Amino acid sequence: MDLVKALAVSASGMSSQGVRLRVVAENLANANSTAEVPGGEPYRRKLVSFKTVLDREAGVETVSVDRVGRDQSAFDTRFDPGHPSADPDGYVQLPNVKPMVELVDLREAQRTYEANLNALTAARTMLMRTIDLLRG
Repeated sequence: MDLVKALAVSASGMSSQGVRLRVVAENLANANSTAEVPGGEPYRRKLVSFKTVLDREAGVETVSVDRVGRDQSAFDTRFDPGHPSADPDGYVQLPNVKPMVELVDLREAQRTYEANLNALTAARTMLMRTIDLLRG
């Protein structure tokens, strides 16, 4: 593979995983938030979808974020009639964020980001050594 292509692929992977890291961090930050109004919906977990994109200039397929969607799974509920967000029956809806799932996603995104960074660093090093050889 051409070194410039390797740089493009790694850079796109890092960019996409960076978005994923931000979304996971937002999910974790809102894991305990409740609705702002009684009987309202709390924070809904966000999900990142990726797609491949043909980079015509580099002649390689890269990855990018397709969309950031909302997880449509059901909310958990808790009986707490004194809570400001409780519905008329006394139940409070809780976000559909599961912190352990988010931590696993966070770790996977982190490792994927690091792998792309290592590949980018290796390609850059090889490119610099090739330039040094051509000079000398």
